[in-house]
Amino acid sequence: MERTSQGRTWPAEEPFPSPMDAQVKLWILGAGRFGRLAVERLPSDANTQAAIVDADLHRLREIPEKDGLIRVRGDVFVFLSNQNLTDDRWIIPAVPVHVAHGWISMELGKRGAVRRLTVPPEVDAQVPHPIRTPSGTVYASHAAFRCPDDCPEPEDFCTITKKPRPEKLYRILRKLSLAGHRPVVIQSRQLAPGVGGYTGSQLKEALSCILNAPGSYVVATSCSCHAVIDALHWDGFF
Repeated sequence: MERTSQGRTWPAEEPFPSPMDAQVKLWILGAGRFGRLAVERLPSDANTQAAIVDADLHRLREIPEKDGLIRVRGDVFVFLSNQNLTDDRWIIPAVPVHVAHGWISMELGKRGAVRRLTVPPEVDAQVPHPIRTPSGTVYASHAAFRCPDDCPEPEDFCTITKKPRPEKLYRILRKLSLAGHRPVVIQSRQLAPGVGGYTGSQLKEALSCILNAPGSYVVATSCSCHAVIDALHWDGFF
């Protein structure tokens, strides 16, 4: 392990050994603003540890000391490809990339030809406040404003507008009507105010859906109010 002013960092290329692997229940991917919030708001101790991953050593050094926290230096996808993704592992994506889409694409590429697609234009008319990027990703949100980073995501009403909540966005995405594409949606669940994530079992289930039926897919990660949407095509096994 590499020594820093804040202790030691673990290399992303090196798997966690047992029993350390079983103790690391949370993977926080990214040490920027939202990764830092996750560290502050999620519990960790000697028996239930968290790993925070970032390629920027300076960012890792800025994360406050906390019992049970392991700093990992390196690319988040290098980290994911070298660790044991158990069903009960919680993943907190806090990097400006679509982690679920990237991991699924990486796994599909081990089994057959996969290519990234632009999200089909029909999606824009079926989701609230779509924002399309040059790379073909679409962001969607029920909010037309910046949400507070400590929103507790109440079930019945919006904390800002005080109005009843519309239909949950992940449910809208599951019902997308698209010619030639099937939707696969990973629901992000709130673990603390402003901190959401999903489990290893959710990622594996999404991957299994595509493995069982090669073709074109819209892959989305979504909580009740916000979503990131990408698309891919998988040709099937080699």
